[in-house]
Amino acid sequence: MNLNNSFVGRANDMVRPIVLQYDVFGNADASVLLMQGNTKILVSVTLQDGVPTFLKGQKQGWLSAEYSMLPCAPQKRVARESSQQNKNSRSVEISRLIGRSLRSVVDVCAFPDKTVWIDCDVLSADGGTRVAAITAASLALKIAQSRWINSGKISKNFLKEDIAAISVGVVNDKIHLDLDYALDSNASTDFNFVVTRSLKLIEIQGTAEKEPLSLEMFEELKKVALSGIQQVFDSIDKDIQIKELVKNNLNQNLKENKIPLFSIANRLNNI
Repeated sequence: MNLNNSFVGRANDMVRPIVLQYDVFGNADASVLLMQGNTKILVSVTLQDGVPTFLKGQKQGWLSAEYSMLPCAPQKRVARESSQQNKNSRSVEISRLIGRSLRSVVDVCAFPDKTVWIDCDVLSADGGTRVAAITAASLALKIAQSRWINSGKISKNFLKEDIAAISVGVVNDKIHLDLDYALDSNASTDFNFVVTRSLKLIEIQGTAEKEPLSLEMFEELKKVALSGIQQVFDSIDKDIQIKELVKNNLNQNLKENKIPLFSIANRLNNI
């Protein structure tokens, strides 16, 4: 497999740079802004009383996701969904994908008669929005879980394992990981893999658009996708470790009176 990718200026088997921001706005129980290359996804998580009608009286909760794209997120403006008579079928499909992916690793009996809402808004679309939304949603849900336990809203952990997702495809007979728009629009085959941290498969979506895909090529795609999942988790873990280190250093310097007091709040909020 040729790893010199002149198409996008990075190796074929490399995930785009991932940048994370937390608690971007204050009304959600947790929120994460995930930037993967030029794709930007804002995910918020909230916990509300009540469950769908089919679950009433069963002493269990529910998790539901909604996915939507801002009008100017793609290269060409799209109509805002609230202005359309019918829901966008693509958004409905992706919303269901995000919801069922997360439910596969969530114990809904841990929060009976409550619904976890995952709201995913695409701010900038440059390929891979659904997989980025799943990754960001898992991270935001983990943060929210900790806060709900600390506040007494729930009594125990419900998230069995972190999950992440990545795209992979074939462009000009070469395998490419983490397809941006340019790659995706030229791909003869593309797949989305949703995988747990322990590398257990949750869902695979894929299509061979121009010619059938051999099983041997699929195995190669799977191998590259799983390596990409590990890269995503590594990026998240590194980001969290760096932010915790910086916060700890700031707190220590505050105790030692090495930093002006007025600057601490702003610095911590911007980490």
